[in-house]
Parts: sequence; structure tokens; C-alpha cells
Amino acid sequence: MSAETAETAEPTEPAADAGEAASRKREQRGWYFYDFACSVYSTSVLTVFIGPYLTSTAKAAADADGFVHPLGIPVRAGSLFAYAVSVSVVVAVILMPIVGAAADRTGRKKPLLAAAAYTGAVATAGMFFLDGDRYLLGAFLLIVANAAISVSMVLYNAYLPQIAGPEERDAVSSRGWAFGYTSGAFVLILNLVLYTGHDSFGLSESDSVRICLASAGLWWGAFTIVPLRRLRDRNVAPDGEGAVGSGWRQLMATLRDMRRHPLTLSFLLAYLIYNDGVQTVISQASVYGSEELDLDQTTLITAVLLVQILAVAGALGMGRLARVYGAKRTILGSLVVWTLILVAGYFLPSRAPVFFYALASAIGLVLGGSQALSRSLFSHLVPRGKEAEYFSAYEMSDRGLSWLGPLVFGLAYQLTGSYRDAIISLVIFFVVGSVLLARVPVRRAVAAAGNPVPERI
Repeated sequence: MSAETAETAEPTEPAADAGEAASRKREQRGWYFYDFACSVYSTSVLTVFIGPYLTSTAKAAADADGFVHPLGIPVRAGSLFAYAVSVSVVVAVILMPIVGAAADRTGRKKPLLAAAAYTGAVATAGMFFLDGDRYLLGAFLLIVANAAISVSMVLYNAYLPQIAGPEERDAVSSRGWAFGYTSGAFVLILNLVLYTGHDSFGLSESDSVRICLASAGLWWGAFTIVPLRRLRDRNVAPDGEGAVGSGWRQLMATLRDMRRHPLTLSFLLAYLIYNDGVQTVISQASVYGSEELDLDQTTLITAVLLVQILAVAGALGMGRLARVYGAKRTILGSLVVWTLILVAGYFLPSRAPVFFYALASAIGLVLGGSQALSRSLFSHLVPRGKEAEYFSAYEMSDRGLSWLGPLVFGLAYQLTGSYRDAIISLVIFFVVGSVLLARVPVRRAVAAAGNPVPERI
């Protein structure tokens, strides 16, 4: 409906409102499908397969002391994966301000989302060619794919305030995570069938892993078509300044602007810290299970599958808890559970799948909800018209600045040779993050950002 038609159609305002509501619901359903598309990368690639596979590839190329030498730098083969994740985050940090500035200045999020999504999808599909001792190719493709998904999530998250009103954002955000975990679980079932039955398919174990990696890229690319067809860009007034040249200046301006909203900045700092722990647990769990707990790949796949199934219920269940107790209290409760999970993980016995499954169940129940509610809570703290640039800063906390955890994890293993020492070091992220979040008066923060305060937050 054109603006002119809308202005002259006063008697049909209810019909116009109904049409707008239907359009918003259509966008929301399209928005959910990007989680459905890209979560397979996070689950099958980052959480299950690439860590152990890249580690084994690096070990095949290692010298007698167990070190590889990318660019002449001695790196313990078991630390390569964690370091590659950290490097990918640095690349994302460089790109995200540029993308956030371009989105806000042009209002054209969709072309940028498409570019980031298909860059990541192609890099993931290219992991099919990781065989032998090609650890450098593996590290490169991981860096590209991980940076691309971070950049795409800046744009994806920036749609949330535009497609959902204040009272429905917790539910919409939680449904997005639930869609993602549903697709992750479904594809993991297919991965499990292929991996465990690779002999009957005439494949080697390595071939089955490479097919699982590549299929995640194909899935990502195929289902990204849905949000690209349903989401719509909003027009903004152009200012004529080039986004690439102004990206970092825009980030600095965003941070300066956040100083006018110190409560928003306080929440972002708390989220940066506790989410660093969450992201590190997600990315390093399979390496911990395979290398320290001596669990086979089938056990790891089924454990992560259990996480995916329970995470759907967890995301929706924590969304309901947030309606009763508020998002902040619900997130704080989940962080207590995360801390207990890490302590229990430190004491897990080796070769004990049952205990590992119990820990995976606990992770599943808090994983989706803590992330979904953090995203929806932040959306209330963003000043209107600055969604993409603020979510660029948020994404740096979500995926972009989550380089410290993997770096600490990798250094701990490099120095001690023990993954148990590495895993217990992550407790500090949850403890400090909880303390900082508890100190944020979220109702005052929402009002200070100029947004309506929900009845329960």
C-alpha cells in the first residue's frame, strides 16, 4: 500500500492495520528461517565436527614434538582450532562496524545479509576438500566461515526491533532460536546416520565427516533464500558518506553515543563477559570430549543432538519464565546453571558417556534461552533508528569479541597440556558477567533509551 493511499483511506484503517499485522507476521516467519539456515553451521560444523577433525589434521602434519608451524609460528596441534576461532573473531571485529554502518546509512540490510551468508556457506561447503594434512586450508576456511556468520548475525539481529513490538520480542527471539535448534537437531540426525553407517555407504570415516561439513554449507545457502524473500528493507534518508570509509568512525560514534546511554553500555559489558564463556563452551566442547574425555565421535554427535532437542524446549520454556519473572532474572538463573555445568565438567570421568549426556542435557536447557533472552533484552535498550549500529556492537559481544575465551582455552592447553585446566578457567566469565548484569537496572535502562517499558522485563 502506498503512503498516498494510506493517507486517504481513513475509513479502512482497521483493514490497513490488519494488513500491516499480517505483513509483520510474514516477516517474522521469514526471519526465523535465517536461524533455521545458519544454525546448522554452528551445530554440525563448529560444535561437532570441525574441532576434532581439524585437530587430527593438524596432528597429522605436526613435528615430533607435536607442533605445527603456520607462518613459522610454533603452535601445539591441539591448540590450533581454538586459535583459529580467535582469529576469525578478530576478522569479524574489523568487518562488523563497516557492515553495520552500511546497513544504517543505506537501509539495505538484505543485500549485505546475502553477501555475508553466501560467503560463509561457500567456505563451509569448501571444507569437503579438507583431507590429509591440509590443516592450513582448514584453518582458513574456518576463519572465513566463522567471520561471515558473525557479520550476517549483525544484520539478522538488527531486524528484530523492526519486525516485533516491545511486548512480543522475547517470544519472537525465542522462536528464532527454537527454529535454529530444530534444524540443527534434524541435520545432526542425518549426520549421525551417515557417520555411523559410512561403511555401508562405501565411504571412509574421513569422507563421511567431510560430507557432513560440506552439507552444512549447502543447507545454509539453500534456506537463506527464505528470509531474503520475506524480509523487507526500510528506507532511510541518505547522507552521502561512504560506509566503508566511515565504518570504524561509525563504531566510535556508536560507542560515544552509548556513553549517553550508560545503562545500555553496562548491559553490553555484562553480556560481553558471560557470553564469551557461552561461546567458548559451544566451540570447544567437542574437542574437550574427544581429547580429554576420550569419547568417540558417535557419542559426541548424539550428545550435541540431545543439546539441540532440549534447547528447543529450553528456549521456549525460558521465554515463558521471562514472562513471569522477567528476562533479567531468568538470564541470571541460567548463568548460575552455566557455572555449575563447568564445575561438573571439570570432574567428569573419562570414557563415561552417561555423565557426558547428563551434562549435555543441562547445557541444552539453558543454552537457547540465555542467548535468546539476552538478544531480546538488548533490543529494548537500543535507541530507535540505530538498530544496526547498536547490534553491530552487540554482535561483537555475541560473536565478535568472544575471542578471549578461546584464546585463554588454547593458551591453557598449550601451557599445561590439560583440557580440564582450560575448561575450569571459563567459570570466571560467568561469575563476573552475573555480577555485572545484576547491577543493571533494566527498567530504567529501557526508559533511558527512549523506548516503552514492558510490564515485565
